[in-house]
Amino acid sequence: MRPLITIENLCMDFNGTQALKKINLEVMEGEVIGIIGRSGAGKTVLMHLIRGVDQAPTSGRVVYHVALCNACEWVDVPSRAGERCPKCNGTLEAADVDLWNEANENLKRRVMRRTAIMFQRTFALYGNDRVIENVLKALDDVNYPPERSINRAADLLDEVRLSHRMMHIARDLSGGEKQRVVLARQLAKEPFFLFADEPTGTLDPDTATLVHTMLKSASRTKDMGMMITSHFPSVITDVADRAILLSDGEIVKEGIPSEVVGHFMKSMANMEQIEKVSAGKDIIIARDVVKRYLSVDRGVIKAVNGVSFAIPEREIFGIIGKSGAGKTTLSRIIAGIIEPTSGELNVRIGDDLVDMTKPGIEERGRAKGYIGLLHQEYDLYPHRTVLDNLTDAIGLEFPKELAIRKAIITLRMAGFTEEKSRELLSRYPSQLSEGERHRVALAQVLIREPRIVILDEPSGTMDPITKVDVKQSILTSRHEMDETFVVVSHDMDFVKDLCDRLALMRGGKIVHIGPTSEVLASLEEDEKKVMHPSAS
Repeated sequence: MRPLITIENLCMDFNGTQALKKINLEVMEGEVIGIIGRSGAGKTVLMHLIRGVDQAPTSGRVVYHVALCNACEWVDVPSRAGERCPKCNGTLEAADVDLWNEANENLKRRVMRRTAIMFQRTFALYGNDRVIENVLKALDDVNYPPERSINRAADLLDEVRLSHRMMHIARDLSGGEKQRVVLARQLAKEPFFLFADEPTGTLDPDTATLVHTMLKSASRTKDMGMMITSHFPSVITDVADRAILLSDGEIVKEGIPSEVVGHFMKSMANMEQIEKVSAGKDIIIARDVVKRYLSVDRGVIKAVNGVSFAIPEREIFGIIGKSGAGKTTLSRIIAGIIEPTSGELNVRIGDDLVDMTKPGIEERGRAKGYIGLLHQEYDLYPHRTVLDNLTDAIGLEFPKELAIRKAIITLRMAGFTEEKSRELLSRYPSQLSEGERHRVALAQVLIREPRIVILDEPSGTMDPITKVDVKQSILTSRHEMDETFVVVSHDMDFVKDLCDRLALMRGGKIVHIGPTSEVLASLEEDEKKVMHPSAS
């Protein structure tokens, strides 16, 4: 293998804070590099600089070693130098492109056209278009011959195992299906290098494994290099040829993925024992809740199909299931964001039961003020500091000294140390990692002091160590503030040590509800029967 990308002394500063410190790395042609590290370690910043996204580095260089066709602007891998251009039959010539050198702006544009990126927590699809139309638009962007584009789009959907969804509207897909459409769109560009930034952070384990397999297969069959960031050790060990561990902007270990992951996991902390709390009266009561949608392609969709349950005060209640099971829809009904088609949902406020199916300031409006929801696709105010995002930007006006005190307390509850909390207050969202932004969004919910907190996929962008911190914070918050939590998740490791009870959803129904250990044991037994049907 020949070197494809050379990174030399790469540094990146944000307002005097070093996000990357003298990164030196060589990526070989066709190699899959895995980058692991805690949230805020610098993974996304490094990937964006290597791709040529966002602002230039403070210092250092990113050099692509490529083969250029000066007749048609085609760019290929360095081993093709001296060969004929596959597009115009011209001659490919070896060249080194210093990506962030302003004099190379045209060459940078040509190189970027031959690479692709899957951004973190964004599906970047045309939501109102059909799946195949999304792929056709990607082919059109790279001037693929129109007479062959339909067959090519169908082939790409075959590769990501979505042929059975090609005529569906993109917005109606599950998260895992959307991510596979994104992958098909990126592969349509025929890149020689793919960047994948936390591509499976918000997917259930089975769907994540499927996407990992597809990424690895695409790399091997297309001779495509890849850089993948993740805080999930399994992603790095499953997909990467070589791994690097980032910590506070520096490479602290590099080598065989299993060894690098092992080094990373050594820093896992054990959860402290939190004193048990006693549950109170039922604070959420649902009876036969139904939510149906009408889809042009799929007819009547029963997103939630007759569920009943009760959640007592101070319980941490988990809702689990695969993508598309109805978890998020149910959580939004509890939060009062959407109305059920039928059924009954009551929330206890003080001594009163409030009917969440009835609009009005004395009904649903009264309860919503005491319910906090962290959406799976959360957002922060981009032009406001973290302190502003936690106070006046969301309508909470404190004297400055009290605002700082309250913000730090809440950021600590979201998993930051006190020192890190103080450091973050003056930063803007763009200066945070995705995992840090997610925890600030969690703090934005907690700072309102809700009685009920609903967390939709809270662990998707968190590394294993941060997950422990956040689990600890939720347990502490429940203990000290008498809060009730509803946690929607596909992350079994996250809910196992956190939730008191679980509800397992399939096809819009709750198929099992009970103590966490009991539901997880049942789920494990079901999966064994699926894998080994003769054993049952």
